[in-house]
Amino acid sequence: MCYDSSDKNMAKKQNLKYIFVVGGVMSGVGKGIASSSIGKILQSRGFKVTAGKIDPYVNVDAGTMSPTEHGEVFVLDDGRECDQDMGNYERFLNMDLSSMSYMTTGSIYQKVIEKERNLEYQGTCVEVVPHIPLEVINHINKSAKIHSADIVITEIGGTVGEYQNLLFLEAVRMLKLVRPHDVLLVLVSYVPLQGKDSELKTKPTQYAVRTLNSSGVQPDIILARASVPLDEKRKNKIAFNCNVGKDDVISAPDVESVYEIPINFEKDNLSSILIKKLNLRAKRKDLVEWRAYVESIRNLQKEVRIGIVGKYFSTGSFVLADSYISVIEAIKHASYALNHKPIIEWLNAEEFDPEFTKDYKKNLAQLQSYDGIIVPGGFGNRGVEGKIQAIQYCREQKIPYFGLCYGMQLAVVEFARSQADLKDAHTTEVNPKTSHPVIDILPEQKEHLKQKNYGATMRLGAYDAHLKKNTHALRAYKQEKISERHRHRYEVNPEYKEQLETHGLIFSGSSADGRLAEIAELPKEIHPFFVGTQFHPEFKSRPMQPHPLFVAFLEASTKTQDIPKRKRR
Repeated sequence: MCYDSSDKNMAKKQNLKYIFVVGGVMSGVGKGIASSSIGKILQSRGFKVTAGKIDPYVNVDAGTMSPTEHGEVFVLDDGRECDQDMGNYERFLNMDLSSMSYMTTGSIYQKVIEKERNLEYQGTCVEVVPHIPLEVINHINKSAKIHSADIVITEIGGTVGEYQNLLFLEAVRMLKLVRPHDVLLVLVSYVPLQGKDSELKTKPTQYAVRTLNSSGVQPDIILARASVPLDEKRKNKIAFNCNVGKDDVISAPDVESVYEIPINFEKDNLSSILIKKLNLRAKRKDLVEWRAYVESIRNLQKEVRIGIVGKYFSTGSFVLADSYISVIEAIKHASYALNHKPIIEWLNAEEFDPEFTKDYKKNLAQLQSYDGIIVPGGFGNRGVEGKIQAIQYCREQKIPYFGLCYGMQLAVVEFARSQADLKDAHTTEVNPKTSHPVIDILPEQKEHLKQKNYGATMRLGAYDAHLKKNTHALRAYKQEKISERHRHRYEVNPEYKEQLETHGLIFSGSSADGRLAEIAELPKEIHPFFVGTQFHPEFKSRPMQPHPLFVAFLEASTKTQDIPKRKRR
């Protein structure tokens, strides 16, 4: 095998351990949460862990993937656009990951081709095998080095049996061949319950394992995903037919909260099994804080009702909550911190659009039943007027409002129209010919667009911002300088900032040079909570470290929920 020499030495020096997680039977089986939970329980044993994902798409990153097809695009500090599972890893492991933690088929092929063009293979005939799998291994080693990890967990996207991830399984086979005691393969496989009075069926998992075997690899551990806990008979059956020990079959039933999963895994002593198989020295076992957190969630009595007005909800006849998974989790984190259970409901923006339905006023009135409203990020013109109507209703009726990225931009559009007498105000993303482009692409970005250099027009990753005194923003953060992650092309037009501020809108957060608006809000004396952020605060929220702006929003929502709706205005 031909590792880069630096990567080979690094792995040997650190005695790096590898855990690969694959999925069987069906997609969406929970590989990302399983990987995150494995990382969490190994962290609790005192090991330095990092996690990453290989997506089997030719897309170079997740930025060009539709949210209704692939789920949320998660952004890292360094600007890498990733699969939503990267957010799960950061939340569970409470760490910031880097672009080296995420790869796709496209990015790996791109890297190999770049190396070939740069003569880095020194005249070797470059082939799909072994060079693509070797590049995957090198990428994983570099990620481990960046994060100073003892153990690197890598989720392989897709489902066993798909040809798209065969090269990644080949990387597992090649690595395990030379380092058999340092590599584990974990299969997360679905075990269906055919009927309420039926039994759990193990045959699909048996076929998944045989399919893995045909790729030259054998799972060391099987996480049996099912609607109910696995009984001993089913564990024995899977173990016998899949050539693993009975203790290596771990029950992974449905749970109310994903944060219960690490605790469930430890009921079957998963961390001890992993440590033994990887020939590691056992360290402390400490999930005390995590267990206390989960227990506090179970005992919540009060509720807070939050409506999310968006458009990336439907895929056919089904709701795809994954489009806004980080927003959902951030709401949960903040609600839990305030001892409330969040009731989150999806509201289709088109239901508030006068051009879409004549019942829009009736639908808007239903917003009174929510304690708070969020308009999250997005792109394009579908549902925009419905969002603007909902924003106006929240502003006038004093319903706590939180706008994220596009939700902030449309709040500025609504304010410009209603309060600054700029009737034609809009974003040029929707109306390029508006006479009042309060949201626009900056001049230097337009030059990139003319050259069709679209990537250069996106503001991606972490940027610093400075906050004004006596604002919702500063009261929430309790510090004047912050850093938040961005993913957008359009900005509040600097030419309109002074005019909008004259009419009462406060730009409480600005870029380091003072030019760009990062946070817009209304004074506390005018509205209990009306705040929009150009960045995505949801990307930095963690279970036991909820994002301060989400906490402030939920706090306002819990306070106003007891006010009779007719007295809000």
